[in-house]
Amino acid sequence: MVVAIGDSTIETQQGDISQAQVDAVVNAANNHLWMGAGVAGALKRAGGIVIEREAVAKGPIDVGEAIVTSAGTLRARYVIHAAVMGQDLRTDRWKISSATRNALMRAQELGISSIAFPAFGAGVGGFPPEKTADAMISECVSSIQSGLAPSLKRILFVLFSEDVLAAFEKQLHGRN
Repeated sequence: MVVAIGDSTIETQQGDISQAQVDAVVNAANNHLWMGAGVAGALKRAGGIVIEREAVAKGPIDVGEAIVTSAGTLRARYVIHAAVMGQDLRTDRWKISSATRNALMRAQELGISSIAFPAFGAGVGGFPPEKTADAMISECVSSIQSGLAPSLKRILFVLFSEDVLAAFEKQLHGRN
C-alpha cells in the first residue's frame, strides 16, 4: 500500500528489512545496541558484525534515542539504531513514538530521501501491532506535515508477518 502525504509517500510491504532498497534501514534496538534477535539479528546476519561493533561503541543510549552506523554489506548506506526498549525488552507507545521521531531526525541530518522501518516492539517487545502501527504512522505523518524531515520522500514499513502488515495497512487506509 502507498499513501501520499505532501511530497512524500508512506508505503508498506511484507518482507525482510535487510533487503530493502533504501538509503537507511532502521534497527529496532535495545538501549545497549547489542544486535541479537529479531530485526537486529537479521540486519547483523545480512550486513555483518561491523554494524554491531559500530553501534555498541556509541552506546549505551537512552530509550527513545537513535544513532547512526554504516550498513556493512547491506544494500542501504546507513543503519539507524532506534532504542525502542531497555534491557527488560519491553516497550510502550511513548518509547515507540520517541524512537520513531528520533530515527526520522537522524535521517534528516543525513539528508537522505528514503528510509525503511520495521514494526517497533511488535516482535521481541511484545507490543500489539495495531498500537505499534498507530504510534509509528502518527509520528511519520506528523513529521512530514511539520517539515521535520523534508529530505525524506519515501518512508517504507517492511513488516515481517501478515498480521503486522494488516495492522499497518489498516492504519494507513484510515489516513487516506
